[in-house]
Amino acid sequence: MKKINRIFALFSSVLLVTACNNDLDQTPDNIPDAGSLTNFEEVLNAAYYYQQPAATPLAVMGDFRADNALFDEEPYPAFDRFDTDLGRGDLVEQFFRPFYANLYKSILSVNNIIENSTDANDIAEAKFLRAMAYFKLVTVFGDVTLNLDPSPNTSDSSILVRQPAEDIYNNVIIPDLTDAIDGLGTDIVYGRASKAAAEALLGKVYTYLNDYQNAETYLADAISTSTAAGLVLEADTFSAIADGSSEIIYSIPMSASIPDAYSSTEFTGWFEGGDPKADLPVDPDLVAAFDAVANDTLAGGDIRRSMTIDSVGLRSTKYPLRDEQDFVEFRLSDVILLYAEALDKNGATAAEALGQLDGIRTRANLKPLDPTVITDVAQAIQDERRLELAFEGHRWFDLVRTGTVDQEMGQTISVDYNIFPIPFTEILASNGVITQNPGY
Repeated sequence: MKKINRIFALFSSVLLVTACNNDLDQTPDNIPDAGSLTNFEEVLNAAYYYQQPAATPLAVMGDFRADNALFDEEPYPAFDRFDTDLGRGDLVEQFFRPFYANLYKSILSVNNIIENSTDANDIAEAKFLRAMAYFKLVTVFGDVTLNLDPSPNTSDSSILVRQPAEDIYNNVIIPDLTDAIDGLGTDIVYGRASKAAAEALLGKVYTYLNDYQNAETYLADAISTSTAAGLVLEADTFSAIADGSSEIIYSIPMSASIPDAYSSTEFTGWFEGGDPKADLPVDPDLVAAFDAVANDTLAGGDIRRSMTIDSVGLRSTKYPLRDEQDFVEFRLSDVILLYAEALDKNGATAAEALGQLDGIRTRANLKPLDPTVITDVAQAIQDERRLELAFEGHRWFDLVRTGTVDQEMGQTISVDYNIFPIPFTEILASNGVITQNPGY
C-alpha cells in the first residue's frame, strides 16, 4: 500500500503540498503493491471512477465559457470575461483543480495496469482511459505534464515539465487509441470502454488536429460499429441522454448511489438553475439560435427547443432526472455530426454532408436542410451541433477547434484564452517547474 499511496501522492495532485488528506483517498480503494497483483479489476475500477469528477468541470467549461450559458454571481461571470479573472483561487479550486488532479489519478491507475497486467482487455480499457484523460487535459490546458510510469521518480522534478500538446497527441493519445481499437470488443457495455467508443474518440481527436482524412475514417468506423451493436438515434433528446439510451456509445455513470469525488454542484444543477450562482443560466444567444430555426419546423413545433430550454428561455430542461443523470461522453448524434463535418472538409457534396443530418433533424421535428440553398455547409453543421449538444459540454471546444471564437462570441479574444488556467497549487507545489498559461 505504501508504494501505491506514494505514487498517488505524487501525480494524483501532482505534488500538491497544500492538499488535504482526502485528495489522496481512493474509491474504490487500490489494492496492495503492484508487484503482487494478479487481478487488476479494482485498479481499473479506480481509473474509471476518477474520470467522474472531471465531468462537471468539463461541462461548465464547454457551455459557460461559450455563448450557451451564463453565471449570475461573482466571481463566476469571469467565465465570460477573457482576462486574468478566471485564474482566481476560488474558481480554480472549484473547477480546474478537481479536473486536473482526478484525471492524473486516473492516469496513474491505468499506467499500473498497462505496465503490469497480462489481461489484454484490461490493458485495452486502460489505454482508452489514458487517451481520454490526456485528450481532455490538452484540450483544456494545452501543454501538460506527461507521465506514463506507475512509479515515477519523485526525486526528479524534470518529470513535471509540461510537454507540447502535439507530442502528447502523437506519442500517447493516438497510439493508445489505436491499441484500444484493436483490443476492445464490439459489445457496448454500460459505463465501459468499447471499440466504438475508442473509434469515436480517435475520430474526434483527428478533428481537433484538423486531420479530416483520418477523422472521416474513424468516425465512419464508429458509426458502423455502433449500429452493428444495435445503437440507433432515439426518438427525442431526453431519451438520447437518458441512462440506458440506445444512442449512447459511452457515458460516465453519475448516481446518488455512487460516492462522488466532486463536492460541488453537478453539471445538471448548473444548467437547470439549481445553484444561485447560475440561477438563470441560459444565454439569450442560445434562445435566439433556437428561434432562428423556427421556420424550419414541421407541424407541431421544434421538439428540441422545448426539451433543451424552458418556455421563457431562462433555464435548461434537458436533464429531467437530475440526481441520476450520467455524463454522456459520446452518443451517436455527436459522432454523426462530426462525420458530416469531416465529409464536408474532405470535399464531399453539400447533399452528401448535409444528408447525414437528416435523421437528427427529423427527430427534432425539423425539415431536412436543402443543399441547394445552404451557402455555408460548415456553418450549418456547427449550428446543428450547437442546438443538438447544448449543455453537454461541447460548445466552447467546438468554437476553438474550428477557429470561430471571435465570430460566434462577437468580440476579439486573445488566443491565450482558448485554454484555461493551470491550477496555481500545481505551480507552487512544483516550485515553478510547472508553468502557468499566458494570460493568467
